[in-house]
Amino acid sequence: MLAHLIEFATNHYVLTGCFALLLALLLVTELRKGGKSLSTRELTALVNSDQGVVLDVRNNKDFATGHIVDALNIPYEKLAGRMAELEKHKAKTIIVVDAIGQHAGSAASELKKAGFTAAKLGGGIATWRGDNLPVVK
Repeated sequence: MLAHLIEFATNHYVLTGCFALLLALLLVTELRKGGKSLSTRELTALVNSDQGVVLDVRNNKDFATGHIVDALNIPYEKLAGRMAELEKHKAKTIIVVDAIGQHAGSAASELKKAGFTAAKLGGGIATWRGDNLPVVK
């Protein structure tokens, strides 16, 4: 199978090159979609200086298994309908957290369109836990 793939790539180098270029452009677009990606250290600094609010967009069940202290929970699917709940935090940066980063970019993008300053935690709650930072249940 690998031999066939290599043979195809060498025989159709223009197609293979175009595919690689389009894949790279797609990755760049997806990474930029939600704006700035913060590290756990940057998230902690923003929250401790009262300049940021953590918004966890995981479902209620996952949120209950452990979340960042004082995080607000609005599931990703309900964000558009519940965005008014965030109005009191409009002066702060809304830091979007999800499981591993799959929805945070889209949620941050929606928040930006609504006039909020938004960023996302790179790698989601998995990164937070990976850095041995505390979660509450």
